[in-house]
Amino acid sequence: MDWKIFATVFAAVFIAELGDKTQLATMLFAADREASRWTVFLGASLALVLASAIGVLAGSLLYSYINEKVLHYVAGVGFIAIGAWTLYRA
Repeated sequence: MDWKIFATVFAAVFIAELGDKTQLATMLFAADREASRWTVFLGASLALVLASAIGVLAGSLLYSYINEKVLHYVAGVGFIAIGAWTLYRA
């Protein structure tokens, strides 16, 4: 296992998820007195694992057909476009 890549991915995803809609939704479910905290934790954890698995699978498939450098540019442009759209709507 490449620990440098592991740490980079962990830090990037962890920071990106803090205060995200996913975390806020999870907090709302956990605030329900009738909901088991373990059920909320396990449901949210499984959902994040599945979403990550889909991302890894999609990235692997795209890498088979598209140059890695092009994928980096497309991702960068996508993030800039989302940021610009978010600023425009604010």
